[in-house]
Amino acid sequence: MVTEHSDAAEDTSALALKILVAGGFGVGKTTLVGAVSEIRPLRTEELLSEAGQLVDDTDGVDQKVTTTVAMDFGRITIRSGLSLYLFGTPGQDRFWFLWDELAQGALGAVVLADTRRLEDCFPAVDYFEHRRIPFVVAVNCFTGARPYGAPDVCRALDLDQGTPVVLCDARDRASGKEVLIRLVEYAGRMHTARLLDSVG
Repeated sequence: MVTEHSDAAEDTSALALKILVAGGFGVGKTTLVGAVSEIRPLRTEELLSEAGQLVDDTDGVDQKVTTTVAMDFGRITIRSGLSLYLFGTPGQDRFWFLWDELAQGALGAVVLADTRRLEDCFPAVDYFEHRRIPFVVAVNCFTGARPYGAPDVCRALDLDQGTPVVLCDARDRASGKEVLIRLVEYAGRMHTARLLDSVG
């Protein structure tokens, strides 16, 4: 009886937060979700087709053969009682109508960036800034890409003051987890500040 009560108490104290993983085409969103997820990630990838060549800019990601057409989904437990549900957004313009649905109820977002195609993450940055959804920019450090520091990326993207920029390797679970922890901490501060403003 006591055990059942304890289990029930643990269940009610558990917190699950919704996080979006966004960015341009081929930046590593599916890779990041897959690397950090403790469950088998749900993927909605399809092979790139000849018809898509007219609308998908594959310059700089010539080796890419698939694309996300709806979303990626994964889950990671940050610590006891705190889990993150990760929703990877599709990168191409023609799938952006899905973003509004995916963004409902999200605590915050990770905007993945590739310094070789930095302009590709402008739409995601604009999207979250205009909707006041807290986000961090995670620079996916691709092999062979010229290294840039966080201040350089912050200036290039003209980010609002205080928006975190972190360097990461989307293939590495520990690196991805650090990005998510930074996001949760930042989003928590932002939501707390807004709450205090609303009652002040």
